[in-house]
Amino acid sequence: MEQLGKNRNLRERQEEREHQILSKYAMFADQSAGRDKKEPQCDIRTDFQRDRDRILHCKAFRRLKQKTQVFLAPEGDHYRTRMTHTLEVAQNARTIARALFLNEDLTEAIALGHDLGHTPFGHAGERTLNRISKGFGGFCHNEQSVRVVERLEKDGAGLNLTKEVRDGILNHQTKSAPNTLEGKIVRLSDKIAYINSDIDDAIRAGIIREEEIPSRLTDILGKSTNLRLNTLVHDIVKNSEGKNDICMSEEVEEAMKELRGYMFQSVYTNPAAKSEEDKVDNLIGQLYEYYIHNIEKMPAEFLLLIDGGEPDERVVCDFIACMSDRYAVNLYKDIMIPKSWSVHGIEHR
Repeated sequence: MEQLGKNRNLRERQEEREHQILSKYAMFADQSAGRDKKEPQCDIRTDFQRDRDRILHCKAFRRLKQKTQVFLAPEGDHYRTRMTHTLEVAQNARTIARALFLNEDLTEAIALGHDLGHTPFGHAGERTLNRISKGFGGFCHNEQSVRVVERLEKDGAGLNLTKEVRDGILNHQTKSAPNTLEGKIVRLSDKIAYINSDIDDAIRAGIIREEEIPSRLTDILGKSTNLRLNTLVHDIVKNSEGKNDICMSEEVEEAMKELRGYMFQSVYTNPAAKSEEDKVDNLIGQLYEYYIHNIEKMPAEFLLLIDGGEPDERVVCDFIACMSDRYAVNLYKDIMIPKSWSVHGIEHR
């Protein structure tokens, strides 16, 4: 019993230490708005640490390793996947949060969970599911990420995450406004990560060359991926320190926006990088049509959602959104491509 009491105090001591060390603008774990379903607290970990661990160990997180970041099913070992992107977002965000004395655990949990609802084949898959589902609410990966943690994981029980983590996941896109500074850090870190890693991958793929990036941007941000990451992270820390906001200098922010525009023109819409996306639209569209007319062939965990009152159309989208690139391709082949067959024991003459 004495040891058990010490273990309980570990979480309480961590929560107390947060108030001693962190900025007054931080989100403190013991001031969380809590979970939708009340549950006993951990003896050792704060609520935000538990959320991080639940995300890290969930099935949706593991599937990210086989989901596209930018290049569809790249053959090389060094191209980013949705999982490596997520880890880079988390690392950038933790660095900023620690420097600003904000809650690193909350920041990491949001970062690790922000793309759990992403489709196979990246934004190409997302656009297809959004087109398919226009008549019943549309499809956005940030909203789907929240649906994953609230409804889809653990056979419909969800992960029961804190409100702050779910808010950060929902509002990680540029147009959104998270309610915590930690969420705002992840929103910027996502952009920093994908712009710079996508440049690195595009250079590796021969789509662009470093010297082709406009010099007016590299003069401000840096002439390599490492230098640009360093510039952007330092600029956020310098301009946010002591403020109840996460900010960038006007010069660096404008340069980053222009660099993002350059990537849209040179990479994201480049025919060489996007030549397979029409096939993605066809593949996902046909999978949807097959399962909407053969509901009973979906896995049992999705049929349970329908039994619980979820619309067929939404659950079929859930199933497809959960797929990895490889799983979707193999499933398509299994359903749509005729298999060869032979008759054994009969001699043909």
